This record gives sequence, C-alpha cells and structure tokens, in this order.
Amino acid sequence: MVSATEPRLYAVPNASPEGDRPLAAPDGAPPGPWTVQSAYRYCERMATTHYENFPVASRFLPAHLRPHIMAIYAFARSADDFADEPRFEGRRVEALDAWEDLLEASYHREVQHPVFLALRDAVRQHNIPIGPFKALLTAFRMDQTKKRYSTFAELRHYCTHSANPVGQLVLYVHGHHEPSLHRFSDEICTALQIANFLQDLSVDTPRGRCYVPEEDLIHFGVSREDLLAARHTASFKELMAFSVARTRSLFLRGRPLIRQVSPGLSMELEATWRGGMAILQRIEDRDYEVLAYRPTLEKRDMAEIAARSVFAFGRRLLRGEA
Repeated sequence: MVSATEPRLYAVPNASPEGDRPLAAPDGAPPGPWTVQSAYRYCERMATTHYENFPVASRFLPAHLRPHIMAIYAFARSADDFADEPRFEGRRVEALDAWEDLLEASYHREVQHPVFLALRDAVRQHNIPIGPFKALLTAFRMDQTKKRYSTFAELRHYCTHSANPVGQLVLYVHGHHEPSLHRFSDEICTALQIANFLQDLSVDTPRGRCYVPEEDLIHFGVSREDLLAARHTASFKELMAFSVARTRSLFLRGRPLIRQVSPGLSMELEATWRGGMAILQRIEDRDYEVLAYRPTLEKRDMAEIAARSVFAFGRRLLRGEA
C-alpha cells in the first residue's frame, strides 16, 4: 500500500521539453499502467465506497454517463480529502497544488493517473471547460484559512467555488451549456451547500468553523458563546428559522431547472432537490435544535424521496412537460 506521505510521480507522455518534469500525485494511487477503462473502474470504486448525503450517480442517470460523473466525483473527492483528512495535515496546500498541476496537464496530454485519465476522457467527450474544476480547488484552498464569513454575500461567493461548479459540471456532462440553466443550477447548488452548513452546525462549531454569517448573528443577538455552549435560545431559533426560509427560497428559485433538462437528469435533480428540502424540513421538525445533534435523512426518507421524484416525473410526462 502506498503511504499517504509518499506521493507517486506520474510521467506525462509527449510533453514539451519544459513540461517533461514528472508530476507528483499526492493521493497515493497506484502508478499503473492504466487504461481508460481501468481508470473509470478506479473512479467507480472510489464513488461507491464513500458515504454521501445524496447519490453520486444514481440509476436515474443514463448508464453511459455514470462513469463520467464518477470521474468528476473522484477528482473532487480526492481534493476534499486533501483539504480535510488528518493524513494530509501539514501538506494540504502542497497536495492541492499538485492536484491542479495534474489537472492542467490532463487538458493538454494524457497523464498516467487513474483519476485524470478518466477525467480527460470525460472532458473531451463533453467539451467541459477547466474553470469549474479550478474553482473547486480554490474553494478547498479557502477552507484552509477562512473559517468565518462576515456577510451572506461573502458566503454566497464561497458557494460559487465550492458548490456551484458541481452543478455546472453535471450539466456539461448532459450536454447543457445554456447560461440560463447554469444560473438555475447555481441557485440549487448554493441552497444545497447552505442546507448542509445548517445541518452540520453541531459538527462545525466545535472545530471553530462558522458558516452562519456574522451579520446574521449580530442581527438576531446570537453570540459565539451561545453556539459553543449549544444554547438553543429563542434568538438562535429565530436565526435558524430565518436561515431555513432563506435557503428554501434559493431552492425554489432554482426549481425551474428540473423541467428544462434531459429526462434522466430531471429525475436525478428532482431527487436531489427534494433531499435538500427534506433536510430543511428535518431541521424545522427538531424545532431548530441542531447545536448538539446533526439531523440526518434515514433510508426510509431517501426511499420516499426517490418514489416522490419518480411520481412527479411521471406526472410531468403525462402532461407532456418532460
């Protein structure tokens, strides 16, 4: 097994003389040799062995697109590990920089690394620009130094790097390059990110992270001491009610996207959208007492969301809207 502290070096075939230097990959993936097919299988294993709140590439998606979504997931999942996992402590920025080097190289030539070999194939098939990938890496770098946000606008700016690129990449894979659809997607992705922040208050607060804007804490009279002591005061509950309502409005502004995309993606988005809204409902159901407990969706909740999504899609299909 490759040690996480010993990055492999990956040759870059057919590079220009100044680009011949081997690129360090910090994730410890075996050096291969890899084919495109085995690289996709590697990404699939990564996607199916990590827990996520929402499906990475569910059966709603066309089978021929799932490997491409999994390649994108593998890229982002690895970068997220560099930013958060204890084994990368002390070399997080170095690891993210190396990951960006591999990303940039993969846009010009083949790189014998499973994630980037698969990603290069997906990028070329769907004409995906490099911008969303680089934006994700920017967000992971921001996580290393920024733990609080002064305003909601500042928090939304973070989401343009941490969440919105994911939706953009999914749309590209499905052939949707229309700016109007990307704007709807940005609303949903920002809402999902903020819903997750509200869900994770009991986890993030002890770690010194606060994704509730400072301006909101001040407006509602909630102190950091209240958060750290897990005091579910009336002021805190008013703050949470406001935050949930604002996040729900983001979900609603993005909802038109669901009816304007291809059928498989429409069902996937319906399920994801309903999952995010269900998290907000779960927070409300607990009377906003989330500082000592992380509200989650159970398997039966996910099954109900899937069933409702299929039913909603079928109803639209009968009306000729899908």
